[in-house]
Amino acid sequence: MSDTMLSKVRKLLAKAEDPACTAAEAAAFTAKAAELIARYGVDRALLAAREPATDPVGDRIVDVVAPYALDKAGLLATVADALRCRSVRRRGDGGFVLHLFGFTSDLERVELLFTSLLVQAAHGLAAAQVPPGEHPAAFRRSWLAGFTGAVGGRLREAESAVTRESGSSTALVLADRSVRVDRRLSETYPRVRTAGARRLIGGGLAQGAAAGHRANLGGTHLGSASPDAVTSRR
Repeated sequence: MSDTMLSKVRKLLAKAEDPACTAAEAAAFTAKAAELIARYGVDRALLAAREPATDPVGDRIVDVVAPYALDKAGLLATVADALRCRSVRRRGDGGFVLHLFGFTSDLERVELLFTSLLVQAAHGLAAAQVPPGEHPAAFRRSWLAGFTGAVGGRLREAESAVTRESGSSTALVLADRSVRVDRRLSETYPRVRTAGARRLIGGGLAQGAAAGHRANLGGTHLGSASPDAVTSRR
């Protein structure tokens, strides 16, 4: 993402995080940041349609480690899918490895957002109160599931809104890009299988979803995540 665009996103989210900001104002600032990130993705896609070398299809490897590695991997996969990337999850040392596929600009957006959301989720989990008698780990896993679902819905909504605004020709460009990403994944993993749904028993789903609806969809905390939480290899 360009320095100019990143600066705009950070300024919007800084306003949203101001203690003097009302909940409605904070929501508006956050929504605008998500819209800018979505617009950046569309702009890069349209440029690449004219000049393919500016935004090639690529991939990168992301290591996600404990604690709650599977839940963090689910968050990353959800963000990737919402931003027109695809992922394959494998077992890794102490956690999971996600192999991401997408156009370079979309992979950049995924990494920016995931880094920020990982920190926000950690802060939210630390503040969440585990109900008496409930197993902490089960509660936190369900909290993360709620957070992931809410964030994924917001990202898909922002992407869809910008695509509709941009017209049918843009939708065709984006559809073609998705086909090319799927093809790249299939060439690398011809026998990939879809994972089954997880069964979660914790009671943190609603609290996590509420936190996901409040989450900043941008990179004000970029670089503040623990280096042990996630690493990317291109």
